[in-house]
Amino acid sequence: MKIALSSSGKDTESNISEVFGRCANFLIMEIEDKKVNGIEAIENTSINQLGGAGISAAQMVAEKGIKAVITGNIGPRALDVFRQFNIQVYKGTGLVKEVIQDFIDSKLTKIQ
Repeated sequence: MKIALSSSGKDTESNISEVFGRCANFLIMEIEDKKVNGIEAIENTSINQLGGAGISAAQMVAEKGIKAVITGNIGPRALDVFRQFNIQVYKGTGLVKEVIQDFIDSKLTKIQ
């Protein structure tokens, strides 16, 4: 399963970003057999947009073929984009490495 996390940095020692559309980076991770099997950091090119950052960031992430997103907070329009692609969105706070383990252990709350 491929997931995306909004992040303040480019590795698992970074914090989950409190915002989705204007986060610094997205970490794309492949999870197989309850283990992370590869990480790709991509810069959020939508961060400096005057408006619609959440929508364009959501479209960029959805194009990566992900099945779930983990972020601190997400706006309603970005959430609508993920609903259209049947991508689940979860709330996460803290270090990426801890949040990813919480996701694997099914401890995160879905954002409706």
